Amino acid sequence: MAADAREFSTADLHDAQPDRVAVVDLQFRNFGAHECFHGPIETLRVFSDHTAVRETVAEEGRGRVLVVDGGGDLAVGVTGDRIAGRAAEMGWAGIVVVGAIRDSRAIDVLPIGVRALGTTARRSSVARAGERGVVLRLGGVVCQPGDWLYADRDAVLISREPLVLPFGA
Repeated sequence: MAADAREFSTADLHDAQPDRVAVVDLQFRNFGAHECFHGPIETLRVFSDHTAVRETVAEEGRGRVLVVDGGGDLAVGVTGDRIAGRAAEMGWAGIVVVGAIRDSRAIDVLPIGVRALGTTARRSSVARAGERGVVLRLGGVVCQPGDWLYADRDAVLISREPLVLPFGA
């Protein structure tokens, strides 16, 4: 079977370009139909609320990856199937959540990559402001808007610039 144009290995990228990537030391769970995804980063910091995530993915994604720092909170999902579906429709390559998502089974069939620390049934009931375009620290790695993120089943990598990918990914 031919390789999917999106397929790459974070291990191979790290081995080939170790001075250009940083490995995020968090154990993400994999969701969405795209196991591999990459793109320039947009950042968002939220806590126990999905409102800012929903507003952000309503914009044209242009192949970007939304990195959401939810403070590691697993009590409330900050992304669900409707938000992930809208992100896919709007051209976002993926969403990475340092926190929880909900509706994981429905997300798994969507044409997008999603990573999260866990899942829950709860959603937020109180709207809270989020901070967009901020510098984040994820698993020991500084990440900021315009950096590049590469994710597969094994890891999430951050690079200051685009990497050379195999298979024209």
